[in-house]
Amino acid sequence: MTKYFTILFSGIVVLTLATMSYFSFWVDGKACGSSVVAGGQGSIGGSFELVDHNGVEVTEKDVINGLTLIYFGYTYCPDICPLDTQRNLTTVDILDEQGVDITPVFITIDPERDNISALNDYVQASHERLIGLTGSLEQIQTASKAYKTFFRKNGDGEDYLLDHSTFSYLMDKSGFLQFFRRDLEPEEVAKTILCFANV
Repeated sequence: MTKYFTILFSGIVVLTLATMSYFSFWVDGKACGSSVVAGGQGSIGGSFELVDHNGVEVTEKDVINGLTLIYFGYTYCPDICPLDTQRNLTTVDILDEQGVDITPVFITIDPERDNISALNDYVQASHERLIGLTGSLEQIQTASKAYKTFFRKNGDGEDYLLDHSTFSYLMDKSGFLQFFRRDLEPEEVAKTILCFANV
């Protein structure tokens, strides 16, 4: 069964890559990196209604007030999510030194375990600027669909894992700007974001 799902997931990834389009982004005449975006630039991001790590109901308009770096993961993730989140938080610190204000956002894909209390603990242990978001499974699925992300429960019992996509998304009030693969170093991510910040 596991082999079947692995083959199926690989097929989905290949099909997605085959239907993607290549874009370069320009700010004041400068090319601010390039990315591959499924369905075009305008198809990434959208409306969501979630709850932050303090228990406050929020929408995308409350969260994305300026440059915002969004990542979908879960706090029980054993390896990938901690590394990706730390990369993003290091990027935030680098940009702080450059005078660029950016908000890191962590949207859980595991609302069953990542309730408000769990997310609050995670945020407090991670970074003072980090915003954690949770909600019902339906609300999470809506946000995930808007950002073209993928997640699927893998296993049973309390110690289940989640298969999921690992891109980080740079957003601002106007919408999607860029996404970052997990193999990029924080310095590389910061350099691209600096271009968008037009510093």
